[in-house]
Amino acid sequence: VKSPNPAFRDVDVPLASTFMLSTKKGKEAYVEPVIEGHGYRFTVKVPGSGIPGSAGVPPAQGTSMSKDGAENLGVPPAQGDSAYKVGTETLGLSPAQGTKLGRGPNFRCLMSGTPIAGDYIKAEGQAGRMGTRLMAVVAEGDRGRIYLAPTLEHEECARQAKPEWQPENNLIGKCRDQLPLYGMNNFADLFTPRQLVALTTFSDLVTEAIACVEQDTLETGASRPFQDKAGGTTALLESETPLCSGGVGATAYAEAVGVYLAFTISKLADRGSTICTWFTERDSTRNTFARQSIPMTWDYAELNTLLYGTGSFLGASEWTAESIEETTRAHNLSSGVSQQADATSQLSGIDKVVSTDPPYYDNVGYADLSDFFYVWLRRSLRSIFPDLFDTLAVPKDEELVATIYRHGSKDKAETFFLKGMARAMQRLAEQAHPSYPVTIYYAFKQAERKGDAGIASTGWETFLDAVIHSSFAITGTWPMRTELRNRMVGKDSNALASSIVLVCRKRPEDAPLATRRQFIDSLKSELPAALAHLQSGSIAPVDLAQAAIGPGMAVYTRYAKVVDSTGNPVTVREALALINETLDEVLSTQEGDFDADTRWALAWFEQHGFEDGDYGVAETLSKAKNTSVFSLKIIGVLRSKGGKVRLLMPLYLRPDWDPRTAGRVSAWLSLHHLIRIHNAGGEQAAAAFVRKLGGLAETARELAYRLYALAERTRRSREALWYNALVQSWPEIARLARQEVSEQTEMLATLDGEQEG
Repeated sequence: VKSPNPAFRDVDVPLASTFMLSTKKGKEAYVEPVIEGHGYRFTVKVPGSGIPGSAGVPPAQGTSMSKDGAENLGVPPAQGDSAYKVGTETLGLSPAQGTKLGRGPNFRCLMSGTPIAGDYIKAEGQAGRMGTRLMAVVAEGDRGRIYLAPTLEHEECARQAKPEWQPENNLIGKCRDQLPLYGMNNFADLFTPRQLVALTTFSDLVTEAIACVEQDTLETGASRPFQDKAGGTTALLESETPLCSGGVGATAYAEAVGVYLAFTISKLADRGSTICTWFTERDSTRNTFARQSIPMTWDYAELNTLLYGTGSFLGASEWTAESIEETTRAHNLSSGVSQQADATSQLSGIDKVVSTDPPYYDNVGYADLSDFFYVWLRRSLRSIFPDLFDTLAVPKDEELVATIYRHGSKDKAETFFLKGMARAMQRLAEQAHPSYPVTIYYAFKQAERKGDAGIASTGWETFLDAVIHSSFAITGTWPMRTELRNRMVGKDSNALASSIVLVCRKRPEDAPLATRRQFIDSLKSELPAALAHLQSGSIAPVDLAQAAIGPGMAVYTRYAKVVDSTGNPVTVREALALINETLDEVLSTQEGDFDADTRWALAWFEQHGFEDGDYGVAETLSKAKNTSVFSLKIIGVLRSKGGKVRLLMPLYLRPDWDPRTAGRVSAWLSLHHLIRIHNAGGEQAAAAFVRKLGGLAETARELAYRLYALAERTRRSREALWYNALVQSWPEIARLARQEVSEQTEMLATLDGEQEG
């Protein structure tokens, strides 16, 4: 956008979220903007490669970075670059920071350092004054990626494309969360002209390919038979019966190939929009749907569709072919059938084993987002499936989600979702095979809203209501690892990494009534053992509260109804609040099993985290916990200075601490040394330390659950991330620890045998 500073009002300054090109160890590369007079240019720095950053771009756009920030990343800035130093003094930015100022659409002007507010950027975008500029070129080399500074010719070439067609469908619903604020109102705005030319060309070629395949099939089909479902062989003969009518002849065969080619174009679109950001850890791109939304992106990577690999037509074709081959090989199928039906009235579930992944309340706008692919599929396949593609956009009115913009209000949207989901679940309960449970996947954080009945979530509450009203009883829940670790929403966060599987069976018709007191007593009786079982399976702390719903709701749904002292029913929201309260009580009770030093540290952490607190308060607390601040300082738990006390973060703990020789060992120290080692050396190093801890390792793992709950409650996301990451890695750490012990045992046995010999 144009600089908001009047002195540089004619300069287009970049909104760059980062200048890093590669953060791979030993292969670091970054863009370095160099200010020259009244403008700037981009160069590329590849430390240690001997490849100089080239220029050739007249002053127009760029951003500087700070020397300190570059050194912190292990990327030394160019020495003796006066323009670079001027930029450093003016802005004080780092390569990882770009021109970004904190969260949201907040940047600073490269030329003057003037803040660029989000409202200014939105106004420029809506006025059509937001543009793009080439920052760097990535090429394939003999030994990996090569990063080059852009030239004027590169950029002019990219701007020559003139698409003859583009999708005019407006962004609606979930797609409108951010983009229209910046002047991007329809799907065509998500693509560069060159990307639009590529996608329209490939889409139009599908029709030509179908005609070629049909002609080739008619010429060779009789002599090259294929195997049919019965195990015999059938020649592809001339037949005009189309695929949509169940045809199996040459026409249908060619149209099937066209369908697969359309899948390829969907893959191409996912990797070929301006939403695709550069993935510095892998020297590649993230796809458009790195998360289940279409967010605003400030810098993006445009891939070459005509080469080979990620983002190319050939790469997408190979990916599609491999997906089809693996599916048919895994299930020994030569063909398959899919049906679209209304979940509230379908007949296909009769006496079937059912596992389903239903919509998540209002969390994902499936139909709204599907238009992104629909516009390209329709262009390629409308002639093959005229009924399926007879609308300009994806049908949305019957979609079972609580979308306010379709229903006019939050209450109406919630009612629509509850009634529809109850009918769908009732249908499943009536039809599902009686010998097997129904499993329902759900990924929705429950602790989202604090109300009169404690912490609850509209999504969970409404969904569970629907399940229970369908006569299902929830007999258990278990988190299933369903999300990629490198997905955008989970990167450096405590977002759910799992879907929660609800295991349901039909509730007996003679299920009894229960009072609120009976329900609470049953929770307190059954939840501790269930929680210990979940923790023994190394359930991630971020998933523990979700998984604990299972045994809690199993108690709640075993009854026909739970009523309070006045005879009114205990709602799902109240039940969830009581389950969460009981969960907190159980975790608090576990503290009694920890040593005195750990109990003091837990209490201090809940109040202060790793920040300073008053010495007097710390000393008073230590007397209640049967320890002392002095002894805690001596063994390395805390720092005490100037009347202040602070717990030591893992990074600042003594690196030579060994639990086998330390005179006083606590669960607190064991856990935080383990976190320090895991963060620095990974699972292998952590496994070696677990062997030193011996039986104390399990106590440290239990402590991680308690500390995660405290960190979440007190909004200490950094610390919560530590504890969650360690427990997530625990199965592999434990496996490596056992493997090393086994190898040592075998080695000792071999040595004993040799000595005897």
